[in-house]
Amino acid sequence: MGGMSLIIETLIFFLPSYVANGLPVTSCKIFKRRHPIDLGKNFIDGRRVLGDNKTIEGFFIGLLSGLLVGLILTLCGLHVIESSIVLVVGTLLGDLIGSFIKRRISLKPGSPLPLLDQMFFLVTAIAFHHIIVGPIEFNIVLYGVLITPILHVSTNFIAYKLGLKSVPW
Repeated sequence: MGGMSLIIETLIFFLPSYVANGLPVTSCKIFKRRHPIDLGKNFIDGRRVLGDNKTIEGFFIGLLSGLLVGLILTLCGLHVIESSIVLVVGTLLGDLIGSFIKRRISLKPGSPLPLLDQMFFLVTAIAFHHIIVGPIEFNIVLYGVLITPILHVSTNFIAYKLGLKSVPW
């Protein structure tokens, strides 16, 4: 398989994850009032569990949009719905775990933590897929790990320019 076709195959395979990870930021434009997933509660260390940026509305936007993309790809014969579901759920849980980690090390919501911000959602999605559905082809994982940081930085900058994010990371 050529390099370009492997890049396209990788993008298609992880598209439900990318959409689920990227679209929750739009909740600020859709909903006037948003509700933090952690309900404003603190963890045993006295810090917020996740922070105000992780909202119920954003989670459901990510879940529904990622599942919709997975369904469309499945109907087009480009994906398998079970894989899409597991990737989307793994992505969203990975993002929440990443926020939990950032709060534990005293980073404020929106503060950057290189690699965790760009990769943890994908690593969690891959791990969930491996455990629940089965292993992903090595080349797809490798290309995903190489492509994702570039996509993440680029799409975050675009979201910042569109006024969807208050910071460009």
